[in-house]
Amino acid sequence: MSVKGTVIVLAVIFCATIVQGFPMFKGGRCLCIGPGVRAVKVADIEKATIIYPSNNCDKTEVIITLKAHKGQRCLNLKSKQASIIMKVGYQITSIL
Repeated sequence: MSVKGTVIVLAVIFCATIVQGFPMFKGGRCLCIGPGVRAVKVADIEKATIIYPSNNCDKTEVIITLKAHKGQRCLNLKSKQASIIMKVGYQITSIL
């Protein structure tokens, strides 16, 4: 292999290691987009889950799963309902 070929291979390896260290998404991949809803009817809640900051997302998220397969909602962390859920704990299932 010539010197020119060796230099090109080393340059490619060097660039690949630098690019691999860059974060692709600045804020990560959070499940909640936007501020979220302020409240959900307690009777409609099947499960409430708190997701703490991690490598994937740098913010805390409170996700409400609704009964009767109506989907999920993200709660606004500044809302009263979200603060109550976060005080109660980790995961609340259909006892609500």
